Amino acid sequence: QVQLRESGGGLVQAGGSLRLSCAASGRTISNYLMGWFRQAPGKEREFVAVHGRNSGSTAYADSVKGRFTVSRDNTKNTVYLQLNSLKPEDTALYYCAAGTRLLYSSREQDYDYWGQGTQVTVSS
Repeated sequence: QVQLRESGGGLVQAGGSLRLSCAASGRTISNYLMGWFRQAPGKEREFVAVHGRNSGSTAYADSVKGRFTVSRDNTKNTVYLQLNSLKPEDTALYYCAAGTRLLYSSREQDYDYWGQGTQVTVSS
């Protein structure tokens, strides 16, 4: 079992930055696929970014490409999501997730463990 805890969310003005952290416990995540998803009010949860298993490969949703960066520090068992040039439409509850079966995925069903989320609110 892996427990995930997100932190770093908050209220920020448009154009600002935040760094979200996802601290894992229970198992080391160095061999896990790690993803970030978000859910805005009244909308379905959507893929944001992924850091591939056993590699440094990353991928992003088109809506955040060039503004968000995903990274991991296996020594701290933590994954990060750097959010730059934030827009009001980035307002959402951000979740991190861990998967064990695939090397890469943007699909929710390929992730086995989820955190509780951290709220990001961007004011205009």
